[in-house]
Amino acid sequence: MTAGRLIVWRHGRTEWNLQDKVQGQADIPLDEVGVEQARAAAARLASLAPTRLIASDLQRAASTAAELAALTGLTVEYDKSLREIDVDDWAGLTMAELAETNPEAAARIRAGEPQRRGTAGETVEEVAARFAPALQRAVEDADPSDTVVVATHGLAARVGVCLFLGIPQAHWPAFGGLSNCNWISLLPSRNNNWRIEEWNAGSLPAPVMSDDPQQ
Repeated sequence: MTAGRLIVWRHGRTEWNLQDKVQGQADIPLDEVGVEQARAAAARLASLAPTRLIASDLQRAASTAAELAALTGLTVEYDKSLREIDVDDWAGLTMAELAETNPEAAARIRAGEPQRRGTAGETVEEVAARFAPALQRAVEDADPSDTVVVATHGLAARVGVCLFLGIPQAHWPAFGGLSNCNWISLLPSRNNNWRIEEWNAGSLPAPVMSDDPQQ
């Protein structure tokens, strides 16, 4: 059995998003705008009658999930595998500072080439490899009537969903990043696979402020 719908939901805005700083796994809270974004998005997602709610344990995702929990009565479950990419000592750098201090690495990231973030952080491939199984765990015991919501982070969601869907890595850059508090909606298809219902849904187009500079 599998869920009837899987929603992968990016957290609301943080001050570091606004300042164009790389966050990675730094535990940065939502700012005032981010809280309002989470409340507005939660009201829309509540209309889907979610039956399970899972979140990254980083507070920006956990606080976003809490807004939906308050409306639905669901208990938030936490999974560290849903965290954003680990950028190690790059955390807190602006994209401009990163390009200035690490020009070769920044160029490889923009080109979609393999690049470990920071001195001892993760690669995009490693993020996808831990994130996709977390999505599988989220839906493996669900029923066709269930809607599962996963509150998480922008880059991790983008590449993790792509791997979960079996999309070849060469095509991952074709999938744009998620704006704050927007989501990806997936529906089951034949042979226990999944298909994209909506990508970056939830609002009119908005700038993508995230750790994902390929946009």
